[in-house]
Amino acid sequence: MEILTQAEFRLRKEEIFQKIKEGAIFIHPTDTIYGLGCHAQNQKSVQKIRKLKERPDTPFSIWIPSLDWAEKNCSWCQSTKCISWIGKLPGPYTLIAQLKNKKAIASNVNPKEETIGLRYPKHWFSKVVEELGFPIVTTSANRSGQPFMISLKKLDQDIEKGVEFIIYEGEKEARPSKIVDLSNGEVKER
Repeated sequence: MEILTQAEFRLRKEEIFQKIKEGAIFIHPTDTIYGLGCHAQNQKSVQKIRKLKERPDTPFSIWIPSLDWAEKNCSWCQSTKCISWIGKLPGPYTLIAQLKNKKAIASNVNPKEETIGLRYPKHWFSKVVEELGFPIVTTSANRSGQPFMISLKKLDQDIEKGVEFIIYEGEKEARPSKIVDLSNGEVKER
């Protein structure tokens, strides 16, 4: 397992992009905490994350490459309040939307639902996902029920063994993103 700074990542960006395209499991920074990620269209990689996190069927969120991607592949309520939440992106939110295009992500990202959690953080890594051109799974870098990873000191050893690389930018002081469900005609904040 390799630990890369933002600068090291930029120097090796093409190599890292290729690893992600080929199914690498990795830890990435966000605007809140560290996330465990992979190519969201790679069924095998998503399954590896499920095993690492000990979450057999609970939903994962995805980091979208753009709002255009979300509009093409998802739908949400059209009330003024719903649209105002979309207008808050990029930001520290996970917005739950209906998944219109089931082929846009691997079926095991959210196996029991017709919805998907969308992340579009205000963070430099959003540009990376945009350049990749496809969504990545983004779920907290911890086993189910364990503390969130906010620094390397808080990295679970089993998770560490299962990732190919970490893009590390220092200790985080934030909480996970705020979840807002826009999928059923009204806004439900969790």
